[in-house]
Amino acid sequence: MPAMIEFPSWIKPEIIPGLPFRWYGLMYVFAFGTTWLLFRRESKRLDKSWTEDLSANFFLWAIIGILLGGRLAGTLIYEPTDYYWRHPWFILWPFDQTGRFVGFQGMSFHGGFVGLVVTTLAWAKVRRQRWLEWADLIALSVPLGYTFGRLGNFINGELWGKITELPWGIVFPYAERFSAREPWVQEFAAKVGISLSSMNDMVNLPRHPSQLYEALFEGILLWVLLWFVLRKRRRFEGQAVSLYIIGYGTARFFIEYLREPDSGLGYIIKLGNPSAPTYSFTTLLNFSMGQILSFLMVLAGFILLFVFRRRGQRIALESLKTSRKFSSRKLRKRIK
Repeated sequence: MPAMIEFPSWIKPEIIPGLPFRWYGLMYVFAFGTTWLLFRRESKRLDKSWTEDLSANFFLWAIIGILLGGRLAGTLIYEPTDYYWRHPWFILWPFDQTGRFVGFQGMSFHGGFVGLVVTTLAWAKVRRQRWLEWADLIALSVPLGYTFGRLGNFINGELWGKITELPWGIVFPYAERFSAREPWVQEFAAKVGISLSSMNDMVNLPRHPSQLYEALFEGILLWVLLWFVLRKRRRFEGQAVSLYIIGYGTARFFIEYLREPDSGLGYIIKLGNPSAPTYSFTTLLNFSMGQILSFLMVLAGFILLFVFRRRGQRIALESLKTSRKFSSRKLRKRIK
């Protein structure tokens, strides 16, 4: 019995074949909708003073930031041919060179995150709102919505992981194939139950479903921890957003060991085996672009946690001093 799973043939990127509506785009709608509902629910629980119109305006800015940042980073950092550096007018053009509608594929989470921060900071300044107050609620709500984005990647059959002998390894239809002439390919194929009919075959080997790993750990489990464990125990503004940054960055860093680095980029830092293949896990000391950016996220998260905690302590101390002065004045008035 083969120790692998064939990618379901009935899963197609298009919702309706022949029409320019893709599941990936619909997953973004589900992601934003889920985040909005959770955000509104927590706003009502905390009895926040902002109106639904103000919240919707905030979300509009946030969505624009995510899409712009994600697209810019996806095209300018992860695209290996420098095509978009030479043709920047195509960055926001949703058609390929043949005129076929393809949408905005190749979005980057890290770019989207930076875009979200920049646009919402600008919004908070314009609207004279406390950014941390809004950011904490977004951090509590967004992981569950993010899950849908990774499901969209899975439906597209993209961002697959490295080859694996585990029984839940999936044969992705668009993944790189390997020559059956290679001894290691013959050995690997035998282990997972793939029959080789000819040495001229190009073999598609099972991969880690890294999209589903990310949906589970960076999405569902991170949301459970933030929503059910932290949400009612927050002690200072900025705690939730800092822990979200740390949690996401940590999960993504380790999952990247099982995810094949983006084509053309490979490993950015090679402290282990410099010639290690990108399609197989061989060393802990080679790092992808995703790992570098995730490490920086974790580092920034810990710095922000420290800064926001000190800020919260300072505000609490000042509030306590003000309260004591007020009580002292009231007491002196009574004595008089």
